[in-house]
Amino acid sequence: MLESVLIANRGEIACRIIRTAKRLGMRTIAVYSEADKNALFVQMADEAHLIGPPPARESYLQIDKIIEVAKRTRAASIHPGYGFLSERVEFAQACAENGIVFVGPPASAIKAMGLKDAAKALVQQAHVPVVPGYHGAKQDPEFLRQKAYEVGYPVLIKAVAGGGGKGMRRVDKAADFDAALESAQREAQNAFGDPRVLVEKYILSPRHIEIQVFADKHGNVVHLFERDCSLQRRHQKVIEEAPAPGMTPDMRAIMGKAAVEAARAVGYVGAGTIEFIADGREGLRPDRFYFMEMNTRLQVEHPVTEAITGLDLVELQFRVASGEALPFSQDDLAINGHAVEARLYAEDPEKEFLPSTGKLWALEFPEGEGLRIDTGVEAGDEVTPYYDPMIAKVIAHGATRDEALSRLAEALGETIVAGPKTNIAFLKKLCEAKEFRAGQFDTGFIDRNMDSLGAVAHEIDAQAVRLGVLKLIEHEFEERGYKAAIYEGPVPSPWGDHDAFQLSGPRREGMTIKVDGERTDAGLEWSLSASDDVDVVVRFGGGVSHLLGDYLPADPRRFVLTDDGVIVLSDGRQTRVAPHDPFDVDLEHANGGGTIKAPMHGKLIALFVKPGDKVEKGQRLAIVEAMKMEHALTAPTDGEVAEIAAEPGAQVAEGARLIVLKTEA
Repeated sequence: MLESVLIANRGEIACRIIRTAKRLGMRTIAVYSEADKNALFVQMADEAHLIGPPPARESYLQIDKIIEVAKRTRAASIHPGYGFLSERVEFAQACAENGIVFVGPPASAIKAMGLKDAAKALVQQAHVPVVPGYHGAKQDPEFLRQKAYEVGYPVLIKAVAGGGGKGMRRVDKAADFDAALESAQREAQNAFGDPRVLVEKYILSPRHIEIQVFADKHGNVVHLFERDCSLQRRHQKVIEEAPAPGMTPDMRAIMGKAAVEAARAVGYVGAGTIEFIADGREGLRPDRFYFMEMNTRLQVEHPVTEAITGLDLVELQFRVASGEALPFSQDDLAINGHAVEARLYAEDPEKEFLPSTGKLWALEFPEGEGLRIDTGVEAGDEVTPYYDPMIAKVIAHGATRDEALSRLAEALGETIVAGPKTNIAFLKKLCEAKEFRAGQFDTGFIDRNMDSLGAVAHEIDAQAVRLGVLKLIEHEFEERGYKAAIYEGPVPSPWGDHDAFQLSGPRREGMTIKVDGERTDAGLEWSLSASDDVDVVVRFGGGVSHLLGDYLPADPRRFVLTDDGVIVLSDGRQTRVAPHDPFDVDLEHANGGGTIKAPMHGKLIALFVKPGDKVEKGQRLAIVEAMKMEHALTAPTDGEVAEIAAEPGAQVAEGARLIVLKTEA
């Protein structure tokens, strides 16, 4: 076994690798950016070394810095995790040149499968079916537009390099092709340093089925069955499961054989995934599945495979990398039950899944039979704009698919996250969706069911607001001590008391608060009885809530105090309630209905207008990139561009003014 490992990654996958490495008796070495200096994986490792500032291109993507740390610490191996450098040929080569074991496939295999066009040509020679389309080198926009016409709409534009949904756009009609091509190429350039794309036929009712393969250095190649990753949004996987619903033994054998042959074709070693797209209109059929790509690394969703096979894939990676043979053959492997994984993200489904950043004021996960939580953060940590916004992977295993999904839904309902907005409620609704539970779904399921899944703007939870105000008052009494809140001096006086006493009945006061950062009004009454009982009444949104004594009314909501207020949790949703500071006024934009601000921390990567331009409501004005995804900013109304406040390439903070429109209103 290898003596030590440097983990060239961060977050939950770094924690995951460290746990297995320590169990195997390996010395663990972490590298981290300035943004991650207090991260969980840094604390878990035996030693940790700073490699640069927060942006990944200046830290986690710096091959020379990582190799230097590996040599200085005498690391026997480097595990790349997934993302970052995990599929970079140059990184695998640098490890080999410096006598460091790369826990992954040889550079030749990464290179062969790293470019989708070349990979498809290669697997076709191994008699693996591929999606019809253009996979050549010519990148002229007019030529690609013609190829899309020949293939027939709808088509899918896909980046030649990389994966994870980056540089991928579905195009339903010719009029939209040019804008989609430009966007896909720009995103591919930013993500992978390579703007080249291919154009493929978009498969109707597509199911995303992938096969986990494993190979050693002795010529043994097996598959560890399939995973279904069809629940996606913007080509990003949301929920994954194993085995795939509707998969027959014959179909599994055919797809498994195709995956093994694809791995053999490149001389693969280690853990890899062959991704297929299947036409699911009439179920899974042997003549209707096609090779998409090979991921030459560990997958995010590997825990569901571990759950149904009982194997530790990271341990197998280490053993294969150290030269050991696989300890089993294909016939030794069997499926045990069903497993489902949900990706818990810091994002706001009610605002088109915009990434959400900030401090995790609370983070609690349930424990129990058949549950596993993979996370790289803990309460008190910050979710920053620099990296993928995943908070955790919640994995449930059961004897049947229905049991696993019920267990996952229950676990999500018991999970507590306060701070950044999350997709917890959205994930729970997915697990409970009747069509999904019945196995009637494809990659378009989420887009077709946004409303029923709760991914739309909601009205303010008025009861949460009222209870939030009461919680703030209760906390004030607890902090100051009740008598200290009543008396200012040592000698009680009816004129100096703060007890709400007045001859004409209870004193009524107005209270201004902020709900989710927006100012609003709540009616507040409070009084003190002769027995020192406090009666507080809050009116908001047409309802009334009471605080009698020191007790809030019975309610299933949870309360988390922050430095400026309280977060009220209810069914996976968060409502922030805080006192409003009357002096906290944005005078510069008091009449800024035409001001376009950054919706999150990120980078302004494109600007489509200049001062003096006339724009129409809904017109694209700029693009902000955050957490590896592009977000288009559009005009809120008709008008004229009066000011451009930022230049392309600039890092912008959430709420920063970017563009100002002059409107008739």
